[in-house]
Amino acid sequence: MAEWQTRSSQKPVKLKLRVGSTPTFGTTVNFFIYSMISVTDLRAGRRFLLEGSPWQVLEYKHTKMGRGSATIKIKAKNLKNGSVLEKSYINGAKVEPIETENKNLQFLYQDKNDYFFADAKTFEQVSLDREFLAGKEKFLKEGVEVLVLFWEGQPLDIELPNSMVFTVATTDPGVKGNSATNVFKPAVMENGLQVKVPLFVNVGDKIKVDTRSGEYLERAK
Repeated sequence: MAEWQTRSSQKPVKLKLRVGSTPTFGTTVNFFIYSMISVTDLRAGRRFLLEGSPWQVLEYKHTKMGRGSATIKIKAKNLKNGSVLEKSYINGAKVEPIETENKNLQFLYQDKNDYFFADAKTFEQVSLDREFLAGKEKFLKEGVEVLVLFWEGQPLDIELPNSMVFTVATTDPGVKGNSATNVFKPAVMENGLQVKVPLFVNVGDKIKVDTRSGEYLERAK
């Protein structure tokens, strides 16, 4: 008895097929077929498969045409390489959705170009290289938690907290009594991150940094 599974509704459906007495057919075979979704469901944030690659919708526009017809225009981002495209569909067209998973990972350490994280739930280690991190590695420090998007077991994207607290390791001495926030000096954080900080900031101070821009936000308490 061979057992098959489909994912027509994203849930396994067992189909039993008697294939005779050949021993090799006594094993379980699992495969999945996703149901298609209408392009009218491709609203911002929805993820789908296009030419074998995962994409995420950035913008959605529904244009009504004559006699009840319509055109769906989307702007989407390739979750593997970051490229962006604009694509039009006729009303009634369908695409294949994809299942993705977000995992909370805790940064452990760096080994050359590889950065190692631990799954917060399973403690399984995951390594991400510098190319994948694409500049975000400069904000990493031991113990910080990040959110990583996975598709079919492969990491697609990493999301840092919008702001993080760092300790100033080196900078010029602070100017006593100077509270101006529009005059800056260079500073290096405990993880090597370089940030321009106001003149009153001293070594040992904790500051909050915007990870999207790399800019100083405020002194941290």
